Amino acid sequence: MSLRHALLALLTVEPMTGYDLSKAFQASVSHVWHAPDSQIYPELRRMEADGLVVGTEVPWGPRGKKREYSVTAAGLDAFRAWMNEPLSYTRERDPAHLKAAYLEWAEPDAARAQLRAHIANFDQQRTEWLEKVREIDTGTSTMLEKRLAHAPASEHTSIRAYKRYTYEGLIARAEHEIEWAERGLDLIDDLLQADAAPPTA
Repeated sequence: MSLRHALLALLTVEPMTGYDLSKAFQASVSHVWHAPDSQIYPELRRMEADGLVVGTEVPWGPRGKKREYSVTAAGLDAFRAWMNEPLSYTRERDPAHLKAAYLEWAEPDAARAQLRAHIANFDQQRTEWLEKVREIDTGTSTMLEKRLAHAPASEHTSIRAYKRYTYEGLIARAEHEIEWAERGLDLIDDLLQADAAPPTA
């Protein structure tokens, strides 16, 4: 996946200015593809140069103007082609699990602190994603409702279902990481107790 595909996905909903697109990105796509504004705006300019989007000056305030981007037919074709291609998976880089493989080098309290931070991180993410599921179920997701408003009624069920399916996967991943870190905390205690036990005759 590339940043441009994430931006094209958002622009299939409606035309947006760079500012509005950045806000929509942070509220939705950023859960699965992180990118700061410093990457979004240059990518929009490259996409316009490649004919995937077209930018139009629109009024902003009493005298100002903003550039509003719309996806072109070529952009829709590129997005559809990407959606139909199988993913090319890359080898993972996971510092948390790399460090876990060598925790015997860490002080027990430091190891516990790292695992508790891991739990806190994924617990926060799980809370955010559970809220996204609630918004989908209650019809209070702003971006989703905009997408539904521009989509045929016959597609509404599948649009909602795929969005929910995505967040369910993220929730399951977070819960797995929390459970893994909790087992790590138990493992530290078990190993310390084993080391402290008197040798058997």
